[in-house]
Amino acid sequence: MGTDRRSREQSAYVTKDLTTGSIPRNLWFLAWPQMVEGAMRVVDWMADLVWAGHIGYQTLAGLGVAQQYVQMTFTARLGLDTGMRAMVARAMGMRNIPLANLIVFQAAILTFLVALLFAFIGVFFTEPLLRILNVSDAVIAQGALYMRIQFVGQLAVGLQNLSGNALAASGDSLTPMKSTILARIVHITLSPILVFGWLGFPALGLAGAAVANIVAHSLALAMLLVILFRGTSRIHLKLQDFRVDWGIMVRLLKLGGPAAVNQTERALSQLILVGLVAPFGDYTLAAYTLTRRVEMFSNMGSQGFGQASGIIAGQNLGARKPERSRQTVLWAVGYVLFIQSILGALLLTFPGNFLSIFNEDPQWLSLAQSWLRILVFGFLTMGVTQVFMQSFQTAGDTIMPMVVSLATMWLVQQPLALLLSRSTPLEEFGVAWAVVISMAARVVIYIPYFFWGRWLHIRIFSQEQVH
Repeated sequence: MGTDRRSREQSAYVTKDLTTGSIPRNLWFLAWPQMVEGAMRVVDWMADLVWAGHIGYQTLAGLGVAQQYVQMTFTARLGLDTGMRAMVARAMGMRNIPLANLIVFQAAILTFLVALLFAFIGVFFTEPLLRILNVSDAVIAQGALYMRIQFVGQLAVGLQNLSGNALAASGDSLTPMKSTILARIVHITLSPILVFGWLGFPALGLAGAAVANIVAHSLALAMLLVILFRGTSRIHLKLQDFRVDWGIMVRLLKLGGPAAVNQTERALSQLILVGLVAPFGDYTLAAYTLTRRVEMFSNMGSQGFGQASGIIAGQNLGARKPERSRQTVLWAVGYVLFIQSILGALLLTFPGNFLSIFNEDPQWLSLAQSWLRILVFGFLTMGVTQVFMQSFQTAGDTIMPMVVSLATMWLVQQPLALLLSRSTPLEEFGVAWAVVISMAARVVIYIPYFFWGRWLHIRIFSQEQVH
């Protein structure tokens, strides 16, 4: 009976038509596995912060700074995933499975090339990149090897995320969730063993967490490749069908390029914020690092619904049902506002209970609570922004989110962060208020753009590919 039930559950994600039926049910159907997947990723990042916090606050700061760079490489490559997700979702809506398969192969080629570039940067430029941020030598000593290992292992990370995004864009968000759960269980189990040297293993410190992460992603990648090549998903890859298609590859780069710029400049702006915070001391840097990770945790619901909304909108545009695409985004915004309101209220009421999990140093805890209370005010606008951005990008409109991010980051957030932290009594907390104001500015731009409807008319494929 259990096997039959699991088979029916899996077949629903492989066969369900997201261009018909109840929009809110379709949205929840696709979103909840992505929310779980996002939560597992954030829990994983948080777990490494717990291990680092038990070693010391400088280790916590070193991990946080190194994670900023690792996150930048991850988000830069996500631009490629965004372009692929938009093209696969549109192809699935058009019922053109061979086209979807070919798109995944081209994205894999580009991912391999990007991973080689990141490995080169990690081997030769880790310490110089950390020194640019003006952090202390003690922090660099703690974070350098962790960062180098993570950069070198980006091939496994990139291919695992690409495979999961391909399946999700086809309508199967359950399988990527399972692979992520596998990876996170392996990482969370293996990481403290390698960090602290349990069970006879050498104590590797933060480097052990990086090794555990690469091992975990490799296992998850193996699981996804079996699914993709075995033919139990809508996307069925076959080696005999592999070929280079320059037209699709160029289109992937055109769609993914603005999304990559969007993601990279967001990560770069966070690195600059680290540089603004660092002069206030290692305690402040550690507080900033952790509270921004809490922001990622609060964002998991909005990202899940944003990705699901984008995929469903993209498939419905492929099926020439733009009104269903519009309604899907509105439902996603409603879901996200509800979730973010509850989570924000809990964090605003009980910040100390949550933060003390990571470190109980009184000076650090006091700073971190102040940071968190400020950032909570931006959670609602951040959630709505995520839904709009993900939906527009997966619908094929990657230009507008890039423009909005560039404008609000570099014309609002960064100047305000510098001004408020250096020229007002707010000092380091001026950086937090600049982040909140920037989030609100994005929503002010996105709402009228959504109702204008230009994003519903973006063409992704040529006439030959459509027919």
